[in-house]
Amino acid sequence: MLNKSITLKHLLIGDERCIGLQFKADRVLIALVEQLPDVAWSDPFGMYFIPNTLQNLKLLFSKFKGIAWINGNYFFGSKPIPDYQPADRFAQRQETWERLKAENFPKAYLDKLELKKYADNTARNYISCFSAFMRHVDPTPLEEVDENTIRDYLLELARGDKSDSYINLSINSIKFYYEVVLGMPNRFYSIERPRKTRKLPEVLSVKEVLALRAAISNLKHRCIVGLLYASGLRRAEVLSLKSDDLHFKRKLVHIRQGKGRKDRYSVLSPNLIPELEEYLERYQPRDYLFEGQWGGPYSATSVVRIVAAAAERAGIKKRVTPHMLRHSFATHLLDKGVDLRKIQVLLGHNSSKTTEIYTHVAESSFKGIVDLLS
Repeated sequence: MLNKSITLKHLLIGDERCIGLQFKADRVLIALVEQLPDVAWSDPFGMYFIPNTLQNLKLLFSKFKGIAWINGNYFFGSKPIPDYQPADRFAQRQETWERLKAENFPKAYLDKLELKKYADNTARNYISCFSAFMRHVDPTPLEEVDENTIRDYLLELARGDKSDSYINLSINSIKFYYEVVLGMPNRFYSIERPRKTRKLPEVLSVKEVLALRAAISNLKHRCIVGLLYASGLRRAEVLSLKSDDLHFKRKLVHIRQGKGRKDRYSVLSPNLIPELEEYLERYQPRDYLFEGQWGGPYSATSVVRIVAAAAERAGIKKRVTPHMLRHSFATHLLDKGVDLRKIQVLLGHNSSKTTEIYTHVAESSFKGIVDLLS
């Protein structure tokens, strides 16, 4: 009988359905898992994961045959893996609740997230962080948790090299339960947050952006990268676009319910329009402008891979992410003399202070300064 086992779990990483691989720490299993295609580690879920495809499922059963038992009880249940259907928030909520019920996750938490219409990504992050907190305090009932317990937990996160943003997200998820769900305002008002660090945005030069796009031959990928840079869109905003959000005659792109649930317009480059028209004619998307192989919005993880691979082919040495293209958009506009207020509107920032950060990296900010060595 095999003494090693791997339990398959359904995970949603970003907007991509993935197969979670849960197993006890074992050097042999870790070595084999790390050989799987597109494998990655998830800190919030505490397990490896790979894209959810039929090919990967078959690979798992063949690769670990005779080595480990593949436990699919949680993964398959009594139903086959469904094809993509347009998002049904109520159905998704019910599915989430069924999954969390086994962990004794408070149902009122999910109800309040839905009632307040938190964005899907925010809700997922809150649920993930609060689940981790529940596991930490178990078996202490949540109602008996005090400030010292929370401080000990946050200290553990800090010592575990968790990022400031993750720690802040954890604090928000905990405060949401006690202050919003249970209705105890300022219950943990004195909990300290990590001191804010000010990091400048990383940007590419115009030459590097052009080289990156030139390194992409796939039409769909070129259009995605073109909108990330030339319209300054967030990755999630690009993937949420519909065909009728592109206004070719007005040279505008309509972003619906972007960050903070706000609508806005951004510019649409005339140089990108011919490629987008060709893309629409060739691919004829049904629901979303950019769709996955089985329908539905294109994978957020795939966009990360597209940008990283293109940057590598273009000979760009530093790590390049989709959001760096948005930073580059704002910085290059500032270099060309575009008013900061206009850039703020295009980016969808609430405060001009958020946009002002780009003045610290724009080349135009340093022109006219005397060279002390000349």
